[in-house]
Amino acid sequence: MSPCNNSIPQPLVFVLAGIPGMESSHGWFSVLFFLVFIIAVIGNATILYIIWKEKSLHEPMFLLLAMLSAVDLSLVSVTVPRMLAIFWMDAKEISINACLTQIFFIPSFYVMESGILLAMAFDRFVAIRSPLRYTTILDNNMLVKMALTVLARAVAVLTPAPILTKRLERFQTHVIAYSYCAYMAVVKIACGDISNHIVYGLMVIIASVGFDLFFIILSYGMILHAVFRIPSWEARGKALNTCGSHFCIIALFYSPVVFSVLTQIFGYHMASHIQIIIDNLYFLVPPMVNPLIYGARTKQIRQQVLRILPCQRV
Repeated sequence: MSPCNNSIPQPLVFVLAGIPGMESSHGWFSVLFFLVFIIAVIGNATILYIIWKEKSLHEPMFLLLAMLSAVDLSLVSVTVPRMLAIFWMDAKEISINACLTQIFFIPSFYVMESGILLAMAFDRFVAIRSPLRYTTILDNNMLVKMALTVLARAVAVLTPAPILTKRLERFQTHVIAYSYCAYMAVVKIACGDISNHIVYGLMVIIASVGFDLFFIILSYGMILHAVFRIPSWEARGKALNTCGSHFCIIALFYSPVVFSVLTQIFGYHMASHIQIIIDNLYFLVPPMVNPLIYGARTKQIRQQVLRILPCQRV
């Protein structure tokens, strides 16, 4: 039970605290977040443009990459501008409806990205295990079904979040100690029994990130099994190299989640501002780094990027 000696009714406006305990560093964080936003927007927009423009890249791997870039672009667009408003203009107030919108969309895009990473793992498995049937198995119809499944799961899993939040009637305070409206951050300042909300939060993690990570690990286990059955060392190296970019993105995407879960399992309690910074990394770093990784490691993308650079036209 949450302490409610001086509780208030559900406010029409909440106040986002940004990163509590580090108010003096908000200016530095704003610069960092702004740079991340610019790099993420330019990088992902470039990936989308190249794949849309170049017909030779209309293959399953690159179409899945385009889906990933679209989700990354959406994710930074719904998070960073609001954070910058807090840091630059001290615009900390957010209406209950806007808060509920963030509670739904921010984790929805994160769950979508996790689902796309699972689809990309399946893509690499098919490419290595059945290269001759690759385009037959992963045709446009299959890709559309994958995209709709990823979207439907995110909507189904996250729709209860704003509904459950709206049903909270009494709060300890109207200040949310976060840089955006996170579901658990709002729940923690609510009065009464919040055990059902905690269970729901755990179920979301298990049904999305936990499910995807399990099958990604399983896919890569099967990929490695298939690769090491190839007699030629050169062919093995080429097969593994096709998975390099995807593996880097997976490690980057899931590392903060795994780190947070492990710290909680082993009973290590981080300072609240450290936890908030790590949570922000969930949503900021992958959208910035994903296009850089694919741009650097994928030959077709790298060639198209060099082709559109002004210095290459001289």
